[in-house]
Amino acid sequence: MAERTAAVLWLVLLLVVSFIMSVSVGSSSINLSDVFGLLVGGKTSPMAYEIIVNFRLPRTVLAILVGVGLATAGCAMQALFRNPLADPYILGVSSGASVGAAITILLGIASTRNIIIAAFLFAIAAVYIVYRLGRNSVYSLLLAGVAMASFLSGVTSLLIYIAGKDMHQVVFWIMGGFWTANWLKVKVAIFPILFGTAIVAYNSWNLNAILLGEEHAASVGVDVERLRRTIIACSALLTSAAVAVSGVIGFVGLIIPHAMRLVVGEDHRILLPSAILCAASFMPAVDVIARTITSGEIPVGIITAMLGAPFFIYLLRRGGFDT
Repeated sequence: MAERTAAVLWLVLLLVVSFIMSVSVGSSSINLSDVFGLLVGGKTSPMAYEIIVNFRLPRTVLAILVGVGLATAGCAMQALFRNPLADPYILGVSSGASVGAAITILLGIASTRNIIIAAFLFAIAAVYIVYRLGRNSVYSLLLAGVAMASFLSGVTSLLIYIAGKDMHQVVFWIMGGFWTANWLKVKVAIFPILFGTAIVAYNSWNLNAILLGEEHAASVGVDVERLRRTIIACSALLTSAAVAVSGVIGFVGLIIPHAMRLVVGEDHRILLPSAILCAASFMPAVDVIARTITSGEIPVGIITAMLGAPFFIYLLRRGGFDT
């Protein structure tokens, strides 16, 4: 127990460091004194105030929210499917959102608000269809999700093909990133992500029970069908909100829960908050890398894929998926 408590305290410290680094580091140099001055209500220069409040702070908060949403959905999906390869996108959320975003770009109505709305609605619609097709069992649900994701990926590729000169906008959106972060996106994402996270956290004990099988969960008083609907709805809400404001950022919801499972164990009452803290630290840190490693800006989805895939192979080789 002491080791788990120490791990959580380290994750809290990591989150603080990542937050300050994300607000301080960028193309314009900001002194730490200006950052602390603003955060604690002291004096700061007008230029630093403008950069931090209108650009760095919404970007950092949005990265944290997206990390929290994807990690929570990843934990929930892996427990529900009892499958270490389950991730937040397994029900076709990312493919549905990509189709929605691509359609707005093709129609020439690709404002921030329209892309968010279209991506969110298409993602929710994809999950609803998957649930209707595969609601009889988790295996049917898994197969329906794979089929829907494959079909919608084909639709997205077709839209990119006919997009012509606007193709790069669709491709950039799909790669994921926070270069268009603003307070509007934070307002859009904050309620569904916090609400979905709270509901999943409330069901932590039920997720522990269902890990041992649906029959065991039912024997200890868990309404399995109701829990399945609740977790799927929350995961769809979390992932749809995250994708709608950031594009498709892979591996976070798959790798972070596994990494934390190796540190704190399988108990979702400690695993879930640990994964949330880790992802909330990880996403702003990756965003800093994405916007500083070159003179331009690399989509965050590329960085997470380059970091996530080797770590995934490392876990595979050391037997991290055998639990």
